[in-house]
Amino acid sequence: MDRFIIRGGIPLCGTIRVSGAKNAALPCLAASLLSDEPVILGNLPSVRDIRTTCKLLENLGVNFDVPITAGPDPTESEITDSELETPESARAFGEHGRMAVQAANLTNCEAPWELVRTMRASTLILGPLVARCGEARVSMPGGCAIGARPIDLHLKGMEKLGAEITTEHGMVVARARRLRGERIVFDRITVTGTEDLMMAAVLAEGETVLENAAREPEVEDLAALLVSMGAQIEGAGTSVIRIQGKPRLGGAMHNIIPDRIEAGTFVAAAGITRGDVTIETCRADHLQAVIDKFRETGLLIETPTESSIRVLGDRGISLQASDMRTEEYPGFPTDMQAQYMVLVTQAEGTSLITETIFENRFMHGPELVRMGANIRFDGNRAIVRGATPLSGAGVTASDLRASASLVLAGLVASGETIIERVYHIDRGYERIEEKLKAVGARIQRVPA
Repeated sequence: MDRFIIRGGIPLCGTIRVSGAKNAALPCLAASLLSDEPVILGNLPSVRDIRTTCKLLENLGVNFDVPITAGPDPTESEITDSELETPESARAFGEHGRMAVQAANLTNCEAPWELVRTMRASTLILGPLVARCGEARVSMPGGCAIGARPIDLHLKGMEKLGAEITTEHGMVVARARRLRGERIVFDRITVTGTEDLMMAAVLAEGETVLENAAREPEVEDLAALLVSMGAQIEGAGTSVIRIQGKPRLGGAMHNIIPDRIEAGTFVAAAGITRGDVTIETCRADHLQAVIDKFRETGLLIETPTESSIRVLGDRGISLQASDMRTEEYPGFPTDMQAQYMVLVTQAEGTSLITETIFENRFMHGPELVRMGANIRFDGNRAIVRGATPLSGAGVTASDLRASASLVLAGLVASGETIIERVYHIDRGYERIEEKLKAVGARIQRVPA
């Protein structure tokens, strides 16, 4: 198990390139199950969750050893074959994060516990498997310990589409001869639920209407892939999505969108270290709520192009406290809450942070307090008083975004910070220590 050692106090300066979005890539990989033809994906990030998903798909009989004769336009992502652990997917994970996936001969419809225990997004195979094969057996998922995150909305939606749902020995079992379109109103907004049911509906008979659907860019990205495969989808990116089912889908080529959370994390890193950093190969429009909120703290942020953001933290600015509330897209994302908390520890005044998405997402807070932060917790609210100097300490990462917040704290803290259990950050950030080193950070990965 690796750890990070960080010596803080260095303003970051230079250019960082953003990788493809893990949360867009995972459903796109699951969508490959809907066709027997090759699906070619580009700009896939080399992160642990992608490798886990590749293992899961390989277990189902998906073939990764497919020659790529064409593909999406090259991106700036550079990923080495050796970074994937399974033999077939390792050979297929090529230049520019490009992978060809073909589910021509599925041999299995079960996702066992040992493959899904670290990743809740494994439930995304439920809809495609039932739609394509008539049956799916998926172990109840694991993932970050940030709240219950139940899959009841997935299951209720699948039942409305005509699937029979049972649970057996910790497995969710779904069966249906042919799904049929239906009007589904989500009780609450769910990203993975929207994606799962959208994938199920593209092969269902008739029209499916998803209401109160998630509007995240990752949902739009999945819809774009599905349309390229021959699906008929309208309204992706809005709260109402209409899907006309098709008897079959074909292959497609698709580039994964940039990771907006990775980009936002680097914006916070530049601001907290009073650096001057340009973040490239990103989508500024996907980060508008984050940019607006960071600007409220006094941070100077420019968007020179649609695909770049420049943070000017070295212009003598004085960060000021600003309250923040997490919301579903297009609001401030819960996946940026921990990073924002670190930023406002360096802002003058008191900031109130309200977490509305997950009930257990302040686990990074006590670790920040160990480093000198002045934070008090009251249910789903955190009261942060700044500006307080942070000092290096030994801390432990509890989940993916908590890991990122501790890295940010280490970058601004005096002395040495040692972060344990950084395998969490490897789930969603591609070589984060190398990217930060390239702009001046003193960070190294060492075996624990």
